[in-house]
This record gives sequence, structure tokens and C-alpha cells, in this order.
Amino acid sequence: MADIQVDKSSEGDSLLFPEIEPRQKFWFRVSDIHELYVEECGNPDGQPVVFLHGGPGAGFSPFHRRLFDPSHFRIILFDQRGAGQSRPHADLRDNTTWDLVEDLERLRKHLGVKQWMVFGGSWGSTLALAYAETHPRSVSHLVLRGIFLCRKEEIEWFYQTGADRIFPDVWQEYLRPIPVAERGDLVAAFYKRLTSPDESVRLEAAKAWSGWEGATVHMIPDEKTFMKFTGDAMAVALARIECHFFTNGCWFESDDQLLRKVDAVRHIPAVIIHGRYDVVCPVKNAFDLHRVWPEATLTIVADAGHAVDEPGILRELIGAVEKFKNKTIA
Repeated sequence: MADIQVDKSSEGDSLLFPEIEPRQKFWFRVSDIHELYVEECGNPDGQPVVFLHGGPGAGFSPFHRRLFDPSHFRIILFDQRGAGQSRPHADLRDNTTWDLVEDLERLRKHLGVKQWMVFGGSWGSTLALAYAETHPRSVSHLVLRGIFLCRKEEIEWFYQTGADRIFPDVWQEYLRPIPVAERGDLVAAFYKRLTSPDESVRLEAAKAWSGWEGATVHMIPDEKTFMKFTGDAMAVALARIECHFFTNGCWFESDDQLLRKVDAVRHIPAVIIHGRYDVVCPVKNAFDLHRVWPEATLTIVADAGHAVDEPGILRELIGAVEKFKNKTIA
């Protein structure tokens, strides 16, 4: 599930740190096929924090640099396999949850980071949990937003039946590329088209898939966000990679794997932040996670949907990061 930001309202913008440019940017080869685009910003000797974008397939944006105090944090951002500026674009080969988990660990070691704060929203929360449960000693803190656990009920809700009852008008556009006879399994029908050898078929399906998400990500739908989601490059990467992951159950061994393995991260200071009116990833996801992990702090934002740039979400996220500052570094 993705997070793409547009121009901020004055209220949201006032919560962010000033715009900054990366200190360094590079491509990091993680396989014979894939190179990740990486940026570092802020204090080179500061407390390390790594930002995990949504989707999978969405990529990060300059906006995300502004979530962290650049005088304190060594801010690390990267595009996951096939996303954003990583190469090759929208490629599905060797692109699984566990490839991404090991990419994170490779990058940590490459950068000489002992432990880092892991900050992830939407799909980024899924990847953050999978990574922390696999490499708990590499994680100092977890900041999680818009929880997505890749369970069948969550995929069913957003892509088959559930969210369509809240946005029935937008749903019709999502359905448009799929013949009535194939609508009993929409993820499978989209996957067939998103992997078609015909570029026009792939693009039509990608715009419908990504447009559905772009139209529902905010509590109050935002036209600029919708336009970003339906841009050709963004739509193709997001739709192809998301559908690829969801078709394969994110390669988890069971539907509740992230919940069952929470003991591995129980000791890590963590916050969970979720919008009450999140249609993309219902707040039940966060509640289910907190129920098995009461040591983590759960905050439900009363006036927000799914998007990271809603003021209530931003306020809680930035406040959580500030509380997790290592006071010996700055």
C-alpha cells in the first residue's frame, strides 16, 4: 500500500522540518538484476534512521526527508527493488519480501550502521516488521504507521469487497479493465493483465489499480494525489509490484506470520500510528497488532485516513521520532 505526497497544506507543512538536499546519493547493487537508489541526508554522525516507503513499488519522495530533524539524524532513504529510481524499473524478477529484507541488512552493513531506527508506513510497516523479526539486533526503534499485515482479509477488503461500499463511484473505474466474467477474483484478473506482453494492456490495468488507491488514500480525496498515482511510471511500478506481492501472499509462511513472530521484537521500543478512517488499511490491522504486542504504543488518529501527509498523522509521527532521539547523539 503506497504513500505519495503532494503539496502540503499550511498546517501539514508547518509540522515538517525544512527542505533539504541529500549529502550523497548512489546506486547500491543487491543482485545480478537489481540496483537500489539510495540517498543520505542530515547529520553524517547522527542517529541513523532508515525510511521504508509504501507499495510495494511506490518509491520515496523528497517530502520524506522532512520527517526527521536533519541536525540530529543520519537520514537514509532508498527505493526498493523495481520502485522509484531503482533499476530495472518495475521488474518482478527476484523481487520478494525476503529479498527486500536482506537488501535492508546489506545496506545497513554497507553504510557501517550498527543499529538504526526503522520508520515504515503502509507496506513500509510490513517490511519493517518482517525485517525486525528477522534481524532484531539491527533495530533500535520502530515507528510504524498505517499497518498492513498482508493477510487475506486485508487484500479481500481493499481489492475485492469491502472498501467498494465506501467508494462505489471510484470502484467502477477500478473494475473497468476487467470483464464481468473475471471479477470473482480481481487480484488474479489484474495480475494477468499487469504481466501481459502487451504494453497497452499493462498500462490500462496499472492505471486502474493505482488510481483506486490514489483516490482512497486520504480521508478527504485529493485530486493531486490521484494524478500522481496515475502517472505512467508510478502506476506501472506500483500496480505490478503490489499485485505480484499480493498474488504470492508476500511469501509469508502463514497468513498471520507477522503477528505470530512478534516475540522477536517485543523488546524494541515501538509506536504504532493509524488513522481511524483509513480505508486502504483498516484500523483493525493496528488493533490486531497491538493486541499481541501491548508493549508497543498504539495511537489512533481520530481525524485521519491512510496518508502520511494528513496533519494528525504527521503530528504523531514526528512526535514519536522526537521521543526516540538518542540524547547522546546530536
